[in-house]
Amino acid sequence: MNYNKNLEEYVSIVDFIADISGPRYEVVLHDVSRPDASVIHIRNNHISGRCKGSPMTDLALEILMNQEYKVKNFITNYKGRGADNKIFISSTYFIKNGDELIGMICINNDIQDVTNLQTAFDNLMERFNYSGSNGQTREEVIEPHVVSTVKSIISKEISDSKIEPLRMSLEERISFVKSLEDKGVFLLKGAVQEIAAYLKTSETTIYRYLNKG
Repeated sequence: MNYNKNLEEYVSIVDFIADISGPRYEVVLHDVSRPDASVIHIRNNHISGRCKGSPMTDLALEILMNQEYKVKNFITNYKGRGADNKIFISSTYFIKNGDELIGMICINNDIQDVTNLQTAFDNLMERFNYSGSNGQTREEVIEPHVVSTVKSIISKEISDSKIEPLRMSLEERISFVKSLEDKGVFLLKGAVQEIAAYLKTSETTIYRYLNKG
């Protein structure tokens, strides 16, 4: 597998973090120059089902596009969600060469057991009108395959737009496609085909929307 050789020194760091954290912590090394197959090393991958060659997540793509890494060295304790709706507490460290982002180390803490306990506790306390909040605003969907990642981002965008694809006007469709572009979806292979299928149109039309956007 070809990847940025500057990231080789971080492989042992991933192993170190995984060994001291334990099997509930998935630790992943990403090469951001390969969005379709960014995972170059991973430990405890039973947590998400990913492997070497899995793609970047929706949040990682968004960070790559909005260049948040230029003003931060890391982000911590945001919500992650696996393909099977397993809940994680996730953190990401940005690996930079000067101002250029070259990689990321992502850590996903599987807290499903804790979440189940919290749910049971909330149900028990419901009679006292008790409610709680973790205060987290970020959420990341962690998928093992490119197509799954693309579909997750599209589904969330449709949900946020509150307009069914077949009911969208031309302007709304262009805006929808532009929003997906801003999230980095078109860095992933097969994105145009998937978006065209959701909008019940042709791939040529999607490219036309991109040019108009």
